[in-house]
Amino acid sequence: MNYRHAFHAGNFADVMKHVLLVRMLVHLQKKPAAFRTIDTHAGIGLYDLDGDEAARTGEWIEGVGRMEEPFAPDVEALLAPWRSLLQAVRARHGTSAYAGSPAIVRELLRPQDQAVLVEKHPADADSLRARYNDVRNIKVLHLDGWTALGSLIPPKERRGLVLIDPPFEEPGELARAAERLAKASRRWPTGLFALWYPIKVERDVDAVARTLSQILTRPAVRLELLVDRADGTRLAGSGLVVVNPPWTLPAEASLILPALAARLGRSADAKTRVDVLVEEEGKLTP
Repeated sequence: MNYRHAFHAGNFADVMKHVLLVRMLVHLQKKPAAFRTIDTHAGIGLYDLDGDEAARTGEWIEGVGRMEEPFAPDVEALLAPWRSLLQAVRARHGTSAYAGSPAIVRELLRPQDQAVLVEKHPADADSLRARYNDVRNIKVLHLDGWTALGSLIPPKERRGLVLIDPPFEEPGELARAAERLAKASRRWPTGLFALWYPIKVERDVDAVARTLSQILTRPAVRLELLVDRADGTRLAGSGLVVVNPPWTLPAEASLILPALAARLGRSADAKTRVDVLVEEEGKLTP
């Protein structure tokens, strides 16, 4: 209940997560059939980088603040939907606005699609309601994200994406999140799931990844961006485990992540990872 994402909005981990989230939603848009998005730990959806919280940490300066200069053309082509979305949000809310995952979902939701935004923190849930409850195909729930994960799937739609982005405040939370991810993906075998996680010590993440490779029953990839050496003292990187990834995602991440490492890295230890955790019949298929 103490974690407030406003202090960290727009940092390197947000950039990585949101760029790849947009790529997944763009993939879902390619088919006319409706899809559902469930954001289990939604936050407030829209952040002011000139606000008190963001100003206190200044984390966005080494994240989205470094993204203004263009990348190579092939990378820019993949970043284009995220850049366009961010420009649209800033045009409506001011140049210091930063789109969190609910704002991204709002921008990319088509009339036939549905979204559920879940937030446990009461003040943040109120902010979400004020911002999105008047949108016809978005529902905001003041609820524990893990409870929501168990109760909201499978939805009526066959297609969709579940973003699981907890604060990781408790010891052992990543291992528990992995177990819940595996259970949820068994309940909705056609759903696309993305679990975000922080990286402070690589061996801890490696252990959970090995477990996931054994307990997941659907195709899955592990995508990571480290901006510094993971020595356990501070956040050095972040990752996404994506279950039922779009078939294009590994190749896209292989272009995007090294470009982000070069731009956002804090040291020569910056690096990336694109690994297959579970492969189904030699083909990654949602």
